[in-house]
Amino acid sequence: MVSAQHYKIMEEERIRESIPRKGNSSKLDRKSLERNRRLHMKDLFAKLASLIIPTSRCKSKYPSHALVGEVITHVKQLQERVETLKQRKQILEATEETAGGSDSSSPEITVKDLGFIFEVCVICGLKKKLMLHQVINVLVEEAAEVIAVSHSTVGGRIFYTIYFQAVSSRIGIEISRVHQRLKELIL
Repeated sequence: MVSAQHYKIMEEERIRESIPRKGNSSKLDRKSLERNRRLHMKDLFAKLASLIIPTSRCKSKYPSHALVGEVITHVKQLQERVETLKQRKQILEATEETAGGSDSSSPEITVKDLGFIFEVCVICGLKKKLMLHQVINVLVEEAAEVIAVSHSTVGGRIFYTIYFQAVSSRIGIEISRVHQRLKELIL
């Protein structure tokens, strides 16, 4: 497979060979090189747009300055997501170390706002009977729509993760109220 840089060099050599050598040939070379550079940049921006912007919005010509803004926003969101996942990992590792396989610790619950969606993490021991449908009922009563549910067992603990969003973005969800109701349910 020919890389873009190699292709560019081959194209520049082909153009140089096809241009007759006269007094203003260096001016023509600069023009053709600049044209090739612009075409190459246009191709790179198109590839970047196809990676970042949804295909429905990408069909029309997207200005490069707006594309750069979209890329910056996307990268910042990815950085925030990485930080959130690092914090979650630290919490899980710390919980695993303190649990040490014992089931005596009380259940823990966290509710996080991740932007358009929310995350509920419930950590409890293997012997604690968690009625997951009751947790989901609380979310539904608070005008939430459950997107995904997962669980895993680490050591002597079960980690439940529930992702949800507001049924109506105008109404929203009061996270503190959801957290309090779930805390009352679990404890």
